Order: sequence, then structure tokens, then C-alpha cells
Amino acid sequence: MNPYVSLAKMAVESYVKEKKIIKPPEGLPEKFLKKKSGTFVTIEKEGQLRGCIGTYLPTKENIAKEIISNAIAAATEDYRFSPIQKEELPELSYAVYILNEPELVKNINELNPKKYGIIVKTRPIFSSKNLSGQAENDVVFNGHTVPKSGLLLPDLEGIDTIEQQISIAYQKGEIDPNRERIIIYRFSVEKYDK
Repeated sequence: MNPYVSLAKMAVESYVKEKKIIKPPEGLPEKFLKKKSGTFVTIEKEGQLRGCIGTYLPTKENIAKEIISNAIAAATEDYRFSPIQKEELPELSYAVYILNEPELVKNINELNPKKYGIIVKTRPIFSSKNLSGQAENDVVFNGHTVPKSGLLLPDLEGIDTIEQQISIAYQKGEIDPNRERIIIYRFSVEKYDK
């Protein structure tokens, strides 16, 4: 089993069985402990998604800790699913995505849903009639407009066109492209699932 996938599996099993967050084990390759990167962990059961959570920018001090954190979150915090139970553990399969740094997209033709994932983010639209700079439906927190974002990993089954990829990212971020300014980033990944 790939060491990234093995680490994700160990993290989930330890947490689900004992509520323990593992430390990066001894003997990991140096890149696990020296490099920082965003990661996503996907968990499937019988070929169906059971959890997927990640970070597109690093939030931990190294890849190992990023994988551990995201694996546990995918197993217990994905709002679309109930937390994984002990009895399910033998039936699960894992994929780990190591994300390369996102790049700003200047032209839609720079996208390729098989090669790149995307991040779609909002910026508020400023209107001369609305001096506050807020659109009617903007979410405001402590006097500031909260940006929205939607992320889609690359090479997902059933997503074959740029338009499909962007549309689904809009939906995930609850973004209305007709009312909000959009910034699009692309990123490549290294995927490990064996």
C-alpha cells in the first residue's frame, strides 16, 4: 500500500476505534515531514463516496500531519455523511491527493477537468447604487462580506467538460455567477489510491 494511503488509513482506524489522533509514525519518507502542501482524503465504501475533506493550501506543519487531519475529518466531519463506524473499517478504500499550489486562471481555455482541479471564489460586486459595496444576498460577518468558494478535484468520473467542472464548483460554493464576481484558480494533484 502507498505510504500516503497507509497513513490515511491508520489515522482513520485509530480515531474511529480509540478516538486517538496518531502522530506521524517513525520511518516516514523525508518529504512527509519536510514538505508542506494541501491534501484531500477521499474514503469510499463499495465504490461509493463515504467521505471527502481536504485543504487546498497547507494548514499543518507538514504533509503527514495534513493527511492525518484530513483523513480524520473525511471520516467524521463530512456533512453529507454520518461518521464512519468501526464495523465499516474493513470495507473502506482510501485515496490521497497531494495538491500543488493553485494558479490564477486568466483564460478559461487554461482549464482541463481531466488534468486540473479548480477553485472558484467570489469577490463582492460594487454598484454605484449600493455604496456599502454589498450585493443584496451577500453574507456579512463583522461588517465584512464573506467570500464564497467551491472546489473540485481533477479527473472526476462524469465531469468531462470545462463547463461541467465550473458549474459544479459554483454549486458547491453556492455561487451565483450572474450576481458575483468570480476568480478561478486551477491546481494539479498527485493522486495515490493503491
